[in-house]
Amino acid sequence: MTEASGDSYDLVIIGAGPTGLFAGYYAGFRGLSMAIVDSLPEPGGQVTAMYPEKMIYDVGGFAEVRGRDLVDGLVRQVAPWKPKYLLGRKAEKLETLENGVELTLDGGETLRAGAVLVTAGIGEFTPRPLPAGDGWLGRGMVHFVPSFDAHAGQHVVIVGGGDSAFDWVLALHPVAESVTLVHRRAKFRAAESIVRQARELGIRIITDAEVTRFVENESGALEAVDLAIKGAGDERLPAHAVVAALGFTADLGPIESWGLEIDHRAIAVDSTMATARDRVYAAGDVAAYPGKVKLIATGFGEAATAVNNIAVLLDPEAHLFPGHSSNAE
Repeated sequence: MTEASGDSYDLVIIGAGPTGLFAGYYAGFRGLSMAIVDSLPEPGGQVTAMYPEKMIYDVGGFAEVRGRDLVDGLVRQVAPWKPKYLLGRKAEKLETLENGVELTLDGGETLRAGAVLVTAGIGEFTPRPLPAGDGWLGRGMVHFVPSFDAHAGQHVVIVGGGDSAFDWVLALHPVAESVTLVHRRAKFRAAESIVRQARELGIRIITDAEVTRFVENESGALEAVDLAIKGAGDERLPAHAVVAALGFTADLGPIESWGLEIDHRAIAVDSTMATARDRVYAAGDVAAYPGKVKLIATGFGEAATAVNNIAVLLDPEAHLFPGHSSNAE
């Protein structure tokens, strides 16, 4: 990945998740130069940061595809068009110019472009903390599981009751020495089907319980956690790793001050994916319109719609529909 030097581009894409990467491919297909900005240090957005090893089942053409493999494919797909990546960077300020926009990044670097496409997903996300795990992050506690192999042969405790918590339970069950799920309530937010699947596998699920203490061995490594179980007293579980899958908070950061119509961290768009501000478009989970369904597949279609309309904005003589990519030489 290379760094930009303040050059001008036809399009700046804010967000390097699946939608942003596919938008980069389509921009290249339309002959547009582009830069892709993301606050995370590598492409892939939430997929890379949160579930790179999980299987994804709702991408057309794939019965199943691992998260990291999907991202790798999208990076390869956009590569021939030589996007300029600015990773680990935040978009902070947007100004309208006579024939374009100027985007200021953290650190003061500016980019000029004919248009901006926001594909920021849910925005910047911060995992909710596990109070008992204060000081243990990276020392035995994680919020996401980037590699299943790292937990081979370990005793793993997963804290949470949502879909992600049960996804980690099911994924780590064949790999770890043991997997135990701890949830502070009796009811789960996760889909009933995956809760049932975990129970059928015999995975231990402890409800109405909280982790109260991380226990270290003589060398300072995590060896167990203490639980307080409602109506059953205390219990100590062996644990080499704790996955705190308690959800996260998210916000769009400075994007919320750009004069866009925003509701519940989503940007209102019309049928062309244009926002309330000239030359600013949005696609993927961050875009909102009546009847919207938040899927990766939806984001791919919205990215193509946005880029085709941006191409016409930048060159009124261009055709909205450029033909099928399979016809390109």
